[in-house]
Amino acid sequence: MEYKNSPLTTHVLDTASGLPAQGLCLRLSRLEDLTQRWTELRTSYTDQDGRCPGLLTPGQMMPGTYKLSFDTEAYWKKKGLESFYPYVEVVFTISNETQKFHVPLLLSPWSYTTYRGS
Repeated sequence: MEYKNSPLTTHVLDTASGLPAQGLCLRLSRLEDLTQRWTELRTSYTDQDGRCPGLLTPGQMMPGTYKLSFDTEAYWKKKGLESFYPYVEVVFTISNETQKFHVPLLLSPWSYTTYRGS
């Protein structure tokens, strides 16, 4: 399900092919303050453009520590390739729930990079 006006989005680009990473499974989790355990909020897949635009509804966004886990091993296996990184976890902090957050991932079988996008 895609949420319009989602405050949290991601975009994955396959830098080995120069194309969007279509069909990559990802999970969004939030670190619970009291238990210090991760609670999974959503499982999704990137679309044909490598995007996963609606990870949270505006009402779900709250300050805290979040994690995007990308299943890179399965993605590369589908392409017939090995990957040095079986998964990529990007942990980030949201301090102002009224802002929008975009977390891009640039991915190859042997490297990755991420940053806070706009």
